[in-house]
Amino acid sequence: MTTEVAPEPADLLTRLQERFPGAVEPAPEPYEGLIVARDRLVEVATFLRDEMGYGYLSNVVGVDYPEEVNGLPPRFEVVYHLFQPTGGPLTLHVHADRENPVVPSLVSVFPAAEFQEREAWDLLGIRFEGHPDLRRILLWEGFDGHPLRKDWHEVYYEEEKKPFSSRWPEGHPVMAESRAPLGRNLRYPPGWSPEDWRPTADAWGYRPHDEVAEQRNPAMPVDRVVLNMGPHHPSTHGVLRLLATLEGERIQKLEPILGFLHRCHEKIGERNTWLGNIPYTDRLDYVCSMTNNWPYVLAVEKLMGVEVPERAEYIRVIMGEFTRFLNHAVSVGFMCNDLGIYFTVMLYALEEREFILDLFEMTAGSRMMCNYMRFGGVAHDMTDEAVGLARELAFERLPRFVDKVDAYLTENELFRARTVGVGVLPPDQAVAYGCSGPLLRGSGVPYDIRRADPYSIYDEFDFDVITAPDGDAYSRYLVRLGEMRESLRILQQALNRLPDGPVMAGKKKATLKVPAGESYGRIEAPKGELGFYVVSDGGPNPYRYHIRAPSFINLGVMGELCRGHLIADVVIILASVDITLGEVDR
Repeated sequence: MTTEVAPEPADLLTRLQERFPGAVEPAPEPYEGLIVARDRLVEVATFLRDEMGYGYLSNVVGVDYPEEVNGLPPRFEVVYHLFQPTGGPLTLHVHADRENPVVPSLVSVFPAAEFQEREAWDLLGIRFEGHPDLRRILLWEGFDGHPLRKDWHEVYYEEEKKPFSSRWPEGHPVMAESRAPLGRNLRYPPGWSPEDWRPTADAWGYRPHDEVAEQRNPAMPVDRVVLNMGPHHPSTHGVLRLLATLEGERIQKLEPILGFLHRCHEKIGERNTWLGNIPYTDRLDYVCSMTNNWPYVLAVEKLMGVEVPERAEYIRVIMGEFTRFLNHAVSVGFMCNDLGIYFTVMLYALEEREFILDLFEMTAGSRMMCNYMRFGGVAHDMTDEAVGLARELAFERLPRFVDKVDAYLTENELFRARTVGVGVLPPDQAVAYGCSGPLLRGSGVPYDIRRADPYSIYDEFDFDVITAPDGDAYSRYLVRLGEMRESLRILQQALNRLPDGPVMAGKKKATLKVPAGESYGRIEAPKGELGFYVVSDGGPNPYRYHIRAPSFINLGVMGELCRGHLIADVVIILASVDITLGEVDR
């Protein structure tokens, strides 16, 4: 990534309008960023990447506007969030006809768009012209419709927004099963019959693997084998299917096949109240529920203009860094299990995790699904007992754990033999694919949102951005080891400075209306950039609610990481990427 300073928005708009007359205009209030003409999108994106330093495509999201809004006609809209190494996002809006939504694909400019454009096609039906492989990604081929469209309703549909009238005390609840009995609760596409359907090569995913590179060694041709790893494989840590084409035991092509845990989290989020979504965020990366709440409340706080009390900001940082430590400890432990060096590190990691979960339970009332952060603060204050436990962990117990892991693994011959040079990701490729977190910094790219685009009070703490130069599985281990130490530095500073005061701004409310507009809140979560894009129409429910999940984006580079490696290396590479399927499939 380049290190240019981001131009002021007015200067950037002027340059774009001079370069692309009539193709770029400011978005009307209350929206952010720029509207780009559909037919000039690829040119504008290339210019922003090559000449303005916006080399990192973070987020691509579709929005359905079936009615006129703020003077703009009914349309589909694709929203892009681009970043430089420092500063906030440049937001681009591209409009598409609602009857035939077609937008040029940006995969040729930003490979990070590949999975995200497929998701927008799958859930909204926006077609990306020029996309190399525009198939569904979370739902199955043959699914009837696109569920994030505002006019799409499921069989058990009740109403557009919660609280549903049947749930009020004076309402008359009706069991959904009585309206759609078992056996009639599926809607098949027109002309499709489950009795007549037979699987094809395309249905099993083999077709894309018929066209792979030539034989590695034409002088000694080897039969190709298509191998399914998962979806029920212990080393995928969830229901993930990896479709691999092999020559002997060498991988020629590998494709993640997703969606086995998909529950249309975003459709649920658009029916929930704003506050009602917070416990749902816990279930994304279920290892890191504390940090799942954070970017969502940040996005909503931007729209509401809420100032968070200082003590609440410190508590958020404390909980966030304990979560980062917990995630990295468990990630390194699972990596050891997948390597076959078994349980020593994993058991030590699980022991420390229990103490951190004790702290979460003491503060939030729950060990894993914490539902802790609120718009304007946190749900509960830290007691003196909780602060005492936090100090014991941050100053005494957890530093000893990091030293143990360092001693066990860093110079361990077996560990190095299986990780050094395995799954190498060059820095330019890491940026192009939108990778984030230890996966990006393990390729030598010093990009950490806590430094690049500080949120909360991170600009008040002294800590280093940990990188490693080689881009392999071993480098990603070194980054996680270093980040555990840096998390302890931040925790020690935060606990020493923890001020007195309130932990919530204003009064607690069961429901609230959020001012109209759009907002993108993001944090440096343990696995990478976790972002929430929300659109409000001024009501008590989100109009659009979208999650930019780091595990989902980072999986997009698995094929590149695994090409040329042995099938035995796949589990190591996947462990070094560190994913949770709950946030992949959403």
